Amino acid sequence: MPLDYKKLLALEIPAVEQSYGPKDCMLYALGLGLGQDPLNADELAFVYEKNLKVLPTYAFMLAYSAYWLREPSLGITWSKVVHGEAGVVLHRPIAPQGVVVGRIRIVDVVDKGEDKGALIYSVREISDKATGDLLATLTQTTFCRGDGGFGGPKEGTKDATRRDMPPHALPQRAPDLVCDMPTRPEMALIYRLSGDVNPLHADPEFALAAGFPRPILHGLATFGIAGHALLKAVCGYDPARLTTMAGRFSAPVFPGETIRTEIWRDGGVVSFRACAIERDVIAINNGRAEVKPS
Repeated sequence: MPLDYKKLLALEIPAVEQSYGPKDCMLYALGLGLGQDPLNADELAFVYEKNLKVLPTYAFMLAYSAYWLREPSLGITWSKVVHGEAGVVLHRPIAPQGVVVGRIRIVDVVDKGEDKGALIYSVREISDKATGDLLATLTQTTFCRGDGGFGGPKEGTKDATRRDMPPHALPQRAPDLVCDMPTRPEMALIYRLSGDVNPLHADPEFALAAGFPRPILHGLATFGIAGHALLKAVCGYDPARLTTMAGRFSAPVFPGETIRTEIWRDGGVVSFRACAIERDVIAINNGRAEVKPS
């Protein structure tokens, strides 16, 4: 059955409550490759409970459920779903422990054409359960590769809440900084333990059926590695300095490849892109972040 965009726009997704603690934060950091050098004190701070820091991109793991994508009446070909874009605005640093509530709303659905797929734009707000304080606002574009041609609108409504704007243009000069981060062959298997258990990242047969030669790294894992590179290169490993981060996914990464993050600094605005250097492909493009001064 074709994708039902009217039902998607009217969909009420139940709020998700989640309790998390230091082990969850450390597992997430380990899933992004931190701690490979046991003498690296900067990385150790994210994988050791003593004075534990939390990676800003851990916000993507909080109070989220993707099960609505599998609702048969929506007509989504779940096996061919991948991330298209992601963004986060951090209203305050993430604490190492807490109880949070996540609320997701669908703000737009776009039909790119029968052979080009469909885009679902959503916004998720993460709040502290005890105080109601907003902790993070997350934007996501879900690329439904097998669901184009359903007869929906060809362009979005330009809803400001989904940050629908032209892709952030990278500077034309050479990068100011370059940061290479290795990934391990088992990285996706570790990363999925933080909540994204899509078999595309673990099951070779599932990946092959979805059009990939082998399991791919989660898009948000690549995004988190780029976030680590920004923390290292421009934030002095201070999570409170990274306040926003957004980018567009353009190619998958295979576990074991090296991710090179190219960085441009223009005051408090940081532009970036992430490449899998072994295949010379851009995995995340049009990246933009905002960094507070030290």
